[in-house]
Amino acid sequence: MASAQEFALIRPLGVADLAGYKELRDEMLFAHPEAFTSDADTDRRKEPADYLQRLGIDRREGGHFLLGAWRGARLVGAIGCERDARIKVRHVGHVIGMMVRAEVRRSGVGQALLEACVAAARGAGLETLTLTVTAGNADAVGLYERNGFAAYGVLKRAIKVGTVYHDKLHMALWL
Repeated sequence: MASAQEFALIRPLGVADLAGYKELRDEMLFAHPEAFTSDADTDRRKEPADYLQRLGIDRREGGHFLLGAWRGARLVGAIGCERDARIKVRHVGHVIGMMVRAEVRRSGVGQALLEACVAAARGAGLETLTLTVTAGNADAVGLYERNGFAAYGVLKRAIKVGTVYHDKLHMALWL
């Protein structure tokens, strides 16, 4: 099994990375529909450029970014942070789209991505990070808890995949 050290780097994604990000995202949405609020069929029709705003290029205050984990030229994981531009909530960032390809799970990639996300959020002056995770995803919940995130609520029946409902656990980390 690969270790996180085998990865070339974890770095912010840029415009040139958007096609690889879309490919990874489409794969994850299809493989794990219960883990994301976005729908695979809908998002499959999007263009890579539709994710440009997630890069935060136009956000002078920082705290709005996508990070990728690379194995050679292949994007094998990603995590994002979105920061609201409104002044009263600008101190809070929202972790979005944590995803790791199946072939590198349990190798430390998710841990490395989360650590890099928290460090970048701190560096941008964020004071709190929030996220939602499907309540039944014990591996992901455990990862977040080991990194200091604490649950503060559950939204029952938050998403519906076909006829099955899934609860979303709301978690926060105070930086």
